[in-house]
Amino acid sequence: MNNEEIKNAFNQCTRFFNSHRSVNLKEEFLFLSANVSDDEMTEMYGSGKCIEDFENAVADILGKPKGVFMISGTMAQPIALRIWSDRKKNPNFGMHPSSHLELHEQKGYLYLHNLNGHLLGEFQRMLSLDDIKNCPTKLAAVIIELPQRESGGILPSFEELMGISKWCRAHDVILHLDGARLWECGPYYKKSYKEICSLFDSVYVSFYKGLGAMAGAVLAGPEDFIHEAKIWQRRQGGNLYTLAPYIISARASMEMRLGRMEAYYEKAKEVASILSSFDKIKIIPAVPQTNMMHIFFHGDLEKFEQASAKIAQEEKICIFRKLRPTDDTNIGKWELAVGDDLMNFSTEEIHRIFNKIINS
Repeated sequence: MNNEEIKNAFNQCTRFFNSHRSVNLKEEFLFLSANVSDDEMTEMYGSGKCIEDFENAVADILGKPKGVFMISGTMAQPIALRIWSDRKKNPNFGMHPSSHLELHEQKGYLYLHNLNGHLLGEFQRMLSLDDIKNCPTKLAAVIIELPQRESGGILPSFEELMGISKWCRAHDVILHLDGARLWECGPYYKKSYKEICSLFDSVYVSFYKGLGAMAGAVLAGPEDFIHEAKIWQRRQGGNLYTLAPYIISARASMEMRLGRMEAYYEKAKEVASILSSFDKIKIIPAVPQTNMMHIFFHGDLEKFEQASAKIAQEEKICIFRKLRPTDDTNIGKWELAVGDDLMNFSTEEIHRIFNKIINS
């Protein structure tokens, strides 16, 4: 198949293996309309019942006094670090080498906030207490991502988290949670989000990843901290005239999918078990700790991609379009996050599809 045929094949898909079903704009706006009451009024510049009720509800789930809705984590997290750093009069913070702030934000923490990020630990393993202890620089704050996406969605034990939290508090180091995928962690820890977040001084959560909303995030923490965060949000142009579409999408998606995280997690373990039976596939982590995993294909990557495109053309099922390159030209990576659509694939169908990809 040529590039145009491949593009058309994937555009015709009606079933999706990864995350939640892709929707067009009309479907998105109909979803928003269906989730607004007749008498609900828009918020304006971050003020109004629509936004304030949602911010308070999310903060309550996270066990924090207050929350502020922001358009993205890329805005929320550097703001959090700036506030803590100003209070400590120390521009240094620690993060894992795979942190979103380091890999995907063009060093905004440095150029916008004059903060110094110190990389702790090794890329493919979870950040540990020893990594923090061994940092030669006095840190104002440490940011931990749960789960650690670039390592396949791995998590530390809850006991390890408690140890890190206890050490940070004893040594006057702020602990901030990058909870971009926090919602997906509950089933593994078997703890409430409030219990998990109690170990952290501030928390960021996203609504568009595991929950499938249009966009949006909440930064939560102490009341005076959130007051400062709103000032920084205004300074950075994030206090839009209205954020109502994103709030409605986040609220409705949260109501619809938060309770499904356990089912997504169990399905991820089932999928990993099936795919591990193929000798040309390796799963990391071998047993998923959340609803996501990294799948490594060993062999002719173009052949695998063509096979996936053929399934899209013949069966209207979207598996993957491209495999991400790795250091080995014979190994390609695919990140899978279990969402709504994959729940409707049986064990037999999943095995059949991947048998077709691997042995085509």
